[in-house]
Amino acid sequence: MKGLATPEPVNATPPLDWSHDGAAHHPAAATPLLPALHQLAADLPQERAGLRLHGHPALPALLATGPIHAIAACYLGPAAQPVRAVLFDKTPTTNWSLGWHQDRTIAVRARADVPSYGPWSTKQGIQHVEPPFAVTSAMVTLRIHLDDTPAANAPLLIAPGSHRLGRIPKDAIADVVARCGTLACLANAGDVWCYATPILHASAAAQGERRRRVLQVDYAATALPEPLVWLGL
Repeated sequence: MKGLATPEPVNATPPLDWSHDGAAHHPAAATPLLPALHQLAADLPQERAGLRLHGHPALPALLATGPIHAIAACYLGPAAQPVRAVLFDKTPTTNWSLGWHQDRTIAVRARADVPSYGPWSTKQGIQHVEPPFAVTSAMVTLRIHLDDTPAANAPLLIAPGSHRLGRIPKDAIADVVARCGTLACLANAGDVWCYATPILHASAAAQGERRRRVLQVDYAATALPEPLVWLGL
């Protein structure tokens, strides 16, 4: 995303309060799953910046049950379900930076005209739509790290507490980030970061010859208004 520059990440992760900051670090939560996660990544097309995943047979066992689902259930309750998965793969040849923004769209199985849902877009053949803010504010996003992500390897940057401010106009984002401050979500392979889906976030380009693969999964606990249906896995 072009526009606002991303600041340099910090080198430490202070204690976080979920309700205030909108983020939580779960060290080593996915470590037992790393062999399966690496196999999943190897099965997929390589050198793709962001690959939206749907229909891979390994996904339900990894994300709809077990330790990853348990993290989502901590914040959303037992009805939490994975509704979108994307693999981000930064390499020396596929590298990018991402300016500050909120995630505002969801993935659904088919387009349907429902009041307050729109505009629509298609990403890698999948229908996406911007829902009312109440929908995304009731979601959580998990980032499962397949590789070590120190300060030089493009950790996610978040503006703690920005999830509590509603839909933020683009021309107000810089001021909000300045008020909330910036936290770098440093991680080891196998760590999981969870954040409130509407939180302002960004990332810089990776440095050097490192690889940074992150499986990002959105979770929700409520159904969409008919006939809309979450894309899921």
